Amino acid sequence: MDSTESIAVDGPSSCPTNIRPPVTTFSPSMWGDTFMSYSVDDQVQERYAEAIQELKEEVRRTIIADGNTKTEILILIDTLERLGVAYHFEQEIGEKLEQILKSDANLNMNKDEEDCDLFTIALEFRLFRRHRYHVSCGIFEKFIDEDKKFKETLNGNIEALLSFYEATQVRIHGEDILEEAVVFTTHHLNRLVQHLGLIWNWFGPSPLQDKVMRALKQSFHRGVPRIETRHFISIYEKDESNNESLLKLAKLDFNYLQNLYKKELFDLSRWWNEFDLKSKLSYARDRLVECYFWGMAFHFEPQYSFVRSAVAKSMQLASIVDDTYDNYASLEEAELFTECLERWDINEIDRLPDYMQIVYKHVLDTYEVFEIEASTRERSFAFAYAKESVKQLGRAYLKELKWFLGRQMPNFEEYFSNTVITSCIYLMFSASFIGMESASKETSDWLFSRPNMVVATAKLGRYVEDLGSHERENKGGQMLTAVECYMKQHGSSKQETLSKFIEHAEEGWKDVNAERLNIGSSIPKDIVELFLNYTRVADITYKNCEDGYTYPEKFLAHQIVSVLLDPIIL
Repeated sequence: MDSTESIAVDGPSSCPTNIRPPVTTFSPSMWGDTFMSYSVDDQVQERYAEAIQELKEEVRRTIIADGNTKTEILILIDTLERLGVAYHFEQEIGEKLEQILKSDANLNMNKDEEDCDLFTIALEFRLFRRHRYHVSCGIFEKFIDEDKKFKETLNGNIEALLSFYEATQVRIHGEDILEEAVVFTTHHLNRLVQHLGLIWNWFGPSPLQDKVMRALKQSFHRGVPRIETRHFISIYEKDESNNESLLKLAKLDFNYLQNLYKKELFDLSRWWNEFDLKSKLSYARDRLVECYFWGMAFHFEPQYSFVRSAVAKSMQLASIVDDTYDNYASLEEAELFTECLERWDINEIDRLPDYMQIVYKHVLDTYEVFEIEASTRERSFAFAYAKESVKQLGRAYLKELKWFLGRQMPNFEEYFSNTVITSCIYLMFSASFIGMESASKETSDWLFSRPNMVVATAKLGRYVEDLGSHERENKGGQMLTAVECYMKQHGSSKQETLSKFIEHAEEGWKDVNAERLNIGSSIPKDIVELFLNYTRVADITYKNCEDGYTYPEKFLAHQIVSVLLDPIIL
């Protein structure tokens, strides 16, 4: 099929401009005024901060101490990252990894006894890939026998298998040995869990059992950092060999940050309630807490408060605009709204119907505050891109609405080209850049040049979102979705299409992993991490083909509670 050819689907190729999409009624926010009742206790936060500072110095001495083996250093770094406190020790961790890298270069790894251990090699491989070192997967060839299969001696070593399984999650395209390892480790870990289950049940909970069960459900590399930290703290405290100072630091740090998040959500809730859009726009989703959860997933560290707020505000705004186009506006109204967005002038507001005036004013008011913030921070370049991203999003939503209402879908490739915009990466990231010290005009220029990293991340996010939201967006067959588009173009069944989307999402992870390695040092580290964390939170939100954003009560809510509401008992 020609790349410009479109697909007519059971209907005319155009429709009257006054036709509206079928309206879906969404449930109100499940959180009510939960975060409006929060009041921060500054004295508690001060005590946390003082205790954290003391423990940081103690843990720092442990990290830089001489005499530890490579395996012990790697385990310590991994533990710091899993406990969510590695951000306190970035310099020390970087220096240790450089030391290991130099040491490896001077050793014959085939003769070094420690380096022949699968657990150590897999852990080292994953950590170096995590820190964007382009290490080769060829180091695993020594574990292949003459029949080109993994050695049978590996089958019973559960810790080595677990380490190898986690290492496979950072694989990129063309790494056949890691593709085989995913199947191999998954099979044997499941087998060992079943085999050892009675023993574990008899002797009580086992940290190793918990690690394996968690990894099979959610690998560490693909997990949202704060969620994984909460899980790992509960596992680590059961480990008799744990470092008590490190465990205490992790618990205090978790609660300290959680209080910070509650304060941020309190401020956001006040901001949101002042607009009172919940009562004025009944057709739109009220999901401010879920939007903030995305911002927290992007960057959880304390210095990124503005990033979390900007993501929450811009994502909630995008949700309202999306629902306006997709769930309420006629084509004529949508075209007018898009035109008004292009002009970005409050004097245009009287041209719009009443409900759209509310949306339009919300957009301009929100971005007026962003503009002031950008000016104060001397980042006017970031605001210019942020404003353009809103206009860009409006054009993309209008294009989708024309396709859907006219039941005239483009081919799948053209549709997905548009989803690079509707993924909202540009909208959320450009707003984030206003508050990121590492962001520059050159970085913003790069972001909007449609680099491979943006495309790979947006496509992966779109595949998992379409898997989770296509049933809702289909509206009983009255609206078209990416799933129907693909089915029509390829003549595939719905189940075949969903399987293909899952396959594409899996390939997308390899794309994102590869781009992280290839992106180079010109793009700051905290900006590169935005892309990985976007894919992580998208994957969690739409996990198992469910729409956790629209229906958080199904499975996302308990994760939000564990990170944003329930403190850890000290």
